[in-house]
Amino acid sequence: MTFRVLAVLTFAAGAATLYLALFIIGVPPGAAPEARHLRRMKNRTTVPQAYTPYTLADFQALPHGISLERRARRESTAVSFEGWNQRMMMAGDGDAHVELVATPRGSGGRDTVYVTGEITPAFRRRGRWSYDRLLALFRPNHGGQTPWESGPARVRVSGWLLYDYQYDHPPTSWSLENAAPRATGWEIHPVTRIERWDDGASAWIEVPR
Repeated sequence: MTFRVLAVLTFAAGAATLYLALFIIGVPPGAAPEARHLRRMKNRTTVPQAYTPYTLADFQALPHGISLERRARRESTAVSFEGWNQRMMMAGDGDAHVELVATPRGSGGRDTVYVTGEITPAFRRRGRWSYDRLLALFRPNHGGQTPWESGPARVRVSGWLLYDYQYDHPPTSWSLENAAPRATGWEIHPVTRIERWDDGASAWIEVPR
């Protein structure tokens, strides 16, 4: 009897662990179509042929609370955003989050409204986009052990446009741990191209994966 109970408990623990893992990656049994669609979009590995330049205002003008059909049409667009990374962090699903801002923060200044970019494991695992290398590349205000003396680097981040429906509400209503609000529920996710501005060459230099 003891072995049966132990077997049942072991099975239950395994099932709970599996469900939790599926929940974290967004595809638990019985997940809504929106959640499954979101996960498919996040897991894309195709590299776009071209990117449409977007500003902070362009991101903020994108609609919220839209249908899955309208969302999917928008998400077929690949975009790029030029700016600076004020914060970088790792998520539980293995994505590296970067908070992209339109202007660099001055010494002693406060963080400002940002656009989210996410670099997924499918692109990071190839070697050169490891978290530590990305830290050195972006030089974010937050995310490393110590601040970077020279401040954030000027970068251009490109990838697929993605709508995270968890941020359906206006930015002012979002409760975040960050000091500054997220500009929109729309993201660059996954990031498929990263460039860094070279002052000496006066040109964008692509960072190979």
